Amino acid sequence: MFHPILRQAGMKLFQFSVLLVLLIFFGNPESVSAQQLPGEVKFSEHKFIPGYGAKKAGNPEMFQGNKKKKKYFEGWYFKMVSADGQSILSIIPGISLSSDGSEQHAFIQVIDGKTAETFYYTFPIEAFAFSREKFAVTIGENYFSANRLVLNLRDDSTSLSGEVLMREQTELPSAGILNPGIMGWYRFVPFMQCYHGVVSLNHRLDGTLEKNGLALDFSEGKGYIEKDWGSSMPSAWIWMQSNNFSNSEASFMLSVANIPWLRKSFTGFLGFFYYNGEIRRFATYTNAQLDLDQQGLDTLHIQIYDKKIVYQIEAVHKSAGLLKAPVGGSMDRRIPESIDATLKLTVMDKKGNVLFHDNSYITGLEIVGDQGVLERSSK
Repeated sequence: MFHPILRQAGMKLFQFSVLLVLLIFFGNPESVSAQQLPGEVKFSEHKFIPGYGAKKAGNPEMFQGNKKKKKYFEGWYFKMVSADGQSILSIIPGISLSSDGSEQHAFIQVIDGKTAETFYYTFPIEAFAFSREKFAVTIGENYFSANRLVLNLRDDSTSLSGEVLMREQTELPSAGILNPGIMGWYRFVPFMQCYHGVVSLNHRLDGTLEKNGLALDFSEGKGYIEKDWGSSMPSAWIWMQSNNFSNSEASFMLSVANIPWLRKSFTGFLGFFYYNGEIRRFATYTNAQLDLDQQGLDTLHIQIYDKKIVYQIEAVHKSAGLLKAPVGGSMDRRIPESIDATLKLTVMDKKGNVLFHDNSYITGLEIVGDQGVLERSSK
């Protein structure tokens, strides 16, 4: 029979062993579960991934840069607006690979839509991992997917941490094998400078983030997710997006850009309008026409003529924060973005019947570069 002291020591050893097994299998319940990616792949270590090329081609929201070593960027854009509109944040995780590949890093960029403050957190490229099965990436202790965001950011002067869940996502449906995303067949045109994807047109949020000690409650708020990837952003572009209209559950996005291709350039555009459960795409590839008129530095008047629909847009730029943008893969450019811009949107049929009319005062808006190039090319 065991001596009582030995029995007590054995019991403690058994309890410790059980606790160790639980921690190994389930992890610390207080820790960020950012490490748990389905089919996790470390970007800095992987080589060939069987079947991944076909998988990512049909799913633009997934990480596209698995074969890239230089002159490349990729980033996802998470916009989050609280139910009362008092908290507005956009979070942009991504990677940057310089033109010669000598400088590589992952990053998380933050813009506060209420204060116009911006923050840029850098990480070694070894901190970036992605899932081979779906859109899900980690950067250190930070996790991003279509239905969950976990942040644990801190530097000498700022901090941002917490978890936000996304639900009731409205996804952009695929229009076929050769038309899987918002770019249509342009998605497969080689040598493009930049590619664009939409992950969620509209969804609900649940959760709280703590920014510099202040709690930001996003429960029952609204969110939106899109992405870009390539070598550089265009020399000139307009981008606007809102799913926070005054009197309706609508979502709208428009991107207009000067697109260089094979030593020439052209103005191309794409976008969508979501309302009452119906998603309408309009783009250069749908043969839609766009008229652009900029009044001053901050006001845009745009009309888009699609096959059956006319969109009339007035957008007014307001307070803006400076974000970093890629040039040859390096995040060396500074561009202004407003999240509290005003958008007035009217949608009509070709007979002039108004199908939709509403305003948004929480709109993402970027007006970058020589807008004269866009205006001349759009006529």
